[in-house]
Amino acid sequence: MTELERLCKAKIPCPETGITVKHTACDICAPSHHCGIDAYVKDGKVIKVEGTKSHPHNHGLLCTKGAANRDYIYREDRLKTPMRRVGEKGDGKFEPITWEEAFTEIAGRLNKIKAEDGPDSVAIYSGYTKWYRPMLKRFAYSFGTINYATESSVCMDATVMANITTVGGFPVPDMANAGVIIGGGLGPHYSNQILTGGLLAFKERGGKLLIIDPRITKASEMADVHLQLKPGTDGALALGIAKVIIDNDWYDHDFVENRTYGFEEYAKECAKFDLETVEKITGVPGDKVVAAAELICKNGPACLHQSESPLTQHRNGFQNFRALLCLLGLTGNYDKPGANFPVGPFSYNYQGGGFLTHEADYMNSTRPESKNPRIGAGRFPVWNMIQDEFQAMDLSRQILEGKPYPVKALLGFGMNLLMFPGTDKMRQALKALDFFVAIDLFDTPACKYADIVLPACSSFERGELRVYPSGHAYFTNPVIEPLYQSKSDTDIITELARRLCPQDTLLCQGYEASIDYILKDLSVSVESLKAADAPVAVPEAQPPVIGETYKKGLPTPSGKFEFVSNMLKACGVNPVPNYPEELYKPEGGRGYLLSTGVRMAHTLHSRLHKVPVLRSLRPEPMADISLEDAKSLGLTRGDLVRLTTDGGCLKIQVNPTSSVRKGVIHLYHGYEEISANELLPADWLDPCTGFPSYKSIGCDMEPCAE
Repeated sequence: MTELERLCKAKIPCPETGITVKHTACDICAPSHHCGIDAYVKDGKVIKVEGTKSHPHNHGLLCTKGAANRDYIYREDRLKTPMRRVGEKGDGKFEPITWEEAFTEIAGRLNKIKAEDGPDSVAIYSGYTKWYRPMLKRFAYSFGTINYATESSVCMDATVMANITTVGGFPVPDMANAGVIIGGGLGPHYSNQILTGGLLAFKERGGKLLIIDPRITKASEMADVHLQLKPGTDGALALGIAKVIIDNDWYDHDFVENRTYGFEEYAKECAKFDLETVEKITGVPGDKVVAAAELICKNGPACLHQSESPLTQHRNGFQNFRALLCLLGLTGNYDKPGANFPVGPFSYNYQGGGFLTHEADYMNSTRPESKNPRIGAGRFPVWNMIQDEFQAMDLSRQILEGKPYPVKALLGFGMNLLMFPGTDKMRQALKALDFFVAIDLFDTPACKYADIVLPACSSFERGELRVYPSGHAYFTNPVIEPLYQSKSDTDIITELARRLCPQDTLLCQGYEASIDYILKDLSVSVESLKAADAPVAVPEAQPPVIGETYKKGLPTPSGKFEFVSNMLKACGVNPVPNYPEELYKPEGGRGYLLSTGVRMAHTLHSRLHKVPVLRSLRPEPMADISLEDAKSLGLTRGDLVRLTTDGGCLKIQVNPTSSVRKGVIHLYHGYEEISANELLPADWLDPCTGFPSYKSIGCDMEPCAE
């Protein structure tokens, strides 16, 4: 082997090999991460990826998902060209067309529907990824429709809403100074791997960890106390912990008396949850509940790690989370070192960087006037009061019923059909639409129902703005040309804007002009950020100041931490965190509880199941069941069972494991062959927020023949 051959085999960047290293960021998961990547490029193709060691977020580390970026962007099912449907909806039969033909047809069809049925009959939706959302929201408003929505209809927003109705903002945990971390569904080994290092450091310095999770996980194995509850019973557990704290006089009297609102009503609700009742509902022994209360109160300060959605994806998820959040108010662990403290508004695209931008003004300045309510407005009062989006979980109903007005067209970016509970109802709704446009990287189940399909490109093929909590901004440069005939999402939005809302001159100038507008009062610009080719510390960034609410009060109607929420009172919702008696037997008369919302370390929902190297880690969809349940039913790994819920039934292999508690079934979602969400009724939703109950539904399980 020659020296050059050795250099090429080792992928050494140098003039001899023609390999260069270019910088970008991973866009596979949520914008709270977006780790820095070194892309090794040869002849216009990515041949290797590594983490960027100088990046302020991941410091050179990549998870299994990030490490698979090369395989991800070169997936065989990448969409290559714009296409028009030629068969029946759902058949997946298309013919290639040009971009000009696609844009002309989309503009003509949407303008016709707008003229005949009004602009609100056109819905605009964004799934993953999220990078283009400020432009898409402005586009929806400039086009004239109030019906803009995102996958936040099922993700982080219910957690945010629980905080807004309790403390008036979104407080983050000061884990570096905490004595106790409360982790409700905290599982960084599966979905936030970079946090794992911080958790290990926390434990090494003597910190105490309380994990609340139905499963035994890597995080629960690190815990000082693990409360392995039945899925969906978090509210009853939190109220029970609060009762122990109150009964033992462990609560912070000064904070409660001077800085909270509604303590007496809250304490009255907590009194219903004695240890016997809590154990009956949650399955957690009473001594464990007492141990958790003592851990929080005697090892503080304590903070709550707020995972995106483990607690809120239940029928009572919103109130469950408020109940857990109120433990902070009860123990005085709010806005002080080592507790949870409020941060300012988002700087850009769901991320706070410690500096203000014009993002909100950019998105909302073209908001249309409409007499119509947004989709879902009448069903989910808390959602409608707080969120400036329609609730996508009501989309299929309104399409099929046409009430209170018809929805005739849908423009869907990254729409994941498998995400929707009662998935077949959404299939029927997509069939019923007059016009559906799907924009995606890959040929997904949703694309099969589209009239027009447009190919988007990956983060390696475009430039975009990222913001980090460290006060950094990063505008990436493309590391390769867009593959095939794909375009960036923002280029697609810009071209549609020029045809559908030409009066919005800023939007029609494109993405970089829009970002410059958003950043216009800062010392950085698109030009300077692109030239840096690395995250830049924004001079205007300021770290949050802990303790400000002690001087100014909280941004709630009462100015205090609200055990009794005045916002919830105003929209007719029970203002006290509660766990209704009808939920005491969450199985609904069935023998087991099914959770379809669990995570795997090597995938994100359905986005990576078609990356072969990652699919090999869990090649077949399987239901995880307890060793006890497997023994009682005579099951071994790979045996088939029939799972039956109020939403339907399916056959699947089982995987008996010691990590699952008796009576619970965990079914990983996102597989196209066996879609877990087919088992959930379309109306299996939290009445406050509209969030699906992915993580707790009654289920029967019986062995069956192959």
